[in-house]
Amino acid sequence: MRVAYITAGAAGMYCGSCMHDNALAAALIRAKQDVALIPIYTPTRTDESDVSIDHVFYGAVNVYLEQKSALFRHTPWLVDRMLNGRGLLDWASRRSGSVDARQLGELTLSMLEGEDGRQSKELEKLVAWLRDEFRPDIVNLPNSMLLGLAHDLREQLDVPVLCTLQGEDIFLEDLESPYRERVHELLRRKARDASGFIANSRYYVRYMSDYLDVPQSKIEMVRLGLHLDGHGEHPPTPDGRPFTIGYLARICPEKGLHVLVDAFRRLADEVGKEQVRLRIAGYLGQRDQDYKHGIFEQVRAWGLDDVVDDVGEVDRQQKIEFMRGLHVLSVPTTYHEPKGLYVLEAMANGVPVVQPSHGAFPEVLEATGGGLLVEPGDTAGLARTLRSLMDEPARRAELGRQGKEAVHRDYRDDLTAENVLNVYRKYVENRTR
Repeated sequence: MRVAYITAGAAGMYCGSCMHDNALAAALIRAKQDVALIPIYTPTRTDESDVSIDHVFYGAVNVYLEQKSALFRHTPWLVDRMLNGRGLLDWASRRSGSVDARQLGELTLSMLEGEDGRQSKELEKLVAWLRDEFRPDIVNLPNSMLLGLAHDLREQLDVPVLCTLQGEDIFLEDLESPYRERVHELLRRKARDASGFIANSRYYVRYMSDYLDVPQSKIEMVRLGLHLDGHGEHPPTPDGRPFTIGYLARICPEKGLHVLVDAFRRLADEVGKEQVRLRIAGYLGQRDQDYKHGIFEQVRAWGLDDVVDDVGEVDRQQKIEFMRGLHVLSVPTTYHEPKGLYVLEAMANGVPVVQPSHGAFPEVLEATGGGLLVEPGDTAGLARTLRSLMDEPARRAELGRQGKEAVHRDYRDDLTAENVLNVYRKYVENRTR
């Protein structure tokens, strides 16, 4: 099957959606499918081998200029190609780190308008390449914010167009009014142009069914899968004290680092700081530098800076090594997480997790038995749960064993690829009947 899988470059940061798209495309390729992983906006960044094509559509510089000036909506494609050079896209990626959703309402609306938006020329280029060069059997969009592409892709290519749902509601709900309301209204209309949808959790199937006003039967649930090479080859190494808690996610308020740090303070006050350690790793964008600075200023004020490690950004091998040095991982998100790759990565290495009881976490932990749930935002409850795992090493080891076994059995990338391919086949076969 020839699959055109579009992926949205995340401006140079490690992004769970980008890594999922790349891992799935790679697994489909290993399954002997003809897959073009097509980056838009910026090149993708992943901690595994990048399988995307060497061309970026909807280049960030062109998208921005077309939004701001009518002149660039009519420039020759050759000029656009010059503006789509790697150097300019890298510059745009660095600049994008300081931009948040509240400044992107007008652009989000225009992109969602598709052929009627200010970036319609970019859609023409994408359609032309797919029609004349790749000729796919099916197209997969990476999130609902690109549903504006679905109508033209279906009409011009005469193929099914599916859309993966990956947590974009968090961005959309952060848009400023009136764009938030206008985008939501248009999303519901554009959702009718998609042949179907894929989500990675039952929670997100239910949520996005209501958000997009589409029946749940139109959204296929396919579990996330990890490329497990290297994960879990060696058991976690920490023994005795200090009890080491890890955080591995983007450094930002919505991932809840401040919640974990406050819970760690409570735990350190209770058992003595020499008995515990907190290790923090993850990508930090320019937008969130003040947030991180404020957290570490508070850590210093509490006298905990000698037991809180700022690990920084980690690649794949460093991530695995990071996990091996933990007793437990916790990323207490303040939003309802629809995926949570970091939870699967921790469990794949035998590390139990403690997560808030919302989003996809309850169903993942029910399926794996690899961790414990706490009330969202309850720092005292989080501290108590961490203390219980500190005091009960046998229970901790059992949670780690169960989680590792379940992830290596049920959350492999080859299984995800097989299940996604079955979804693709259903839509392609129905179209050809």
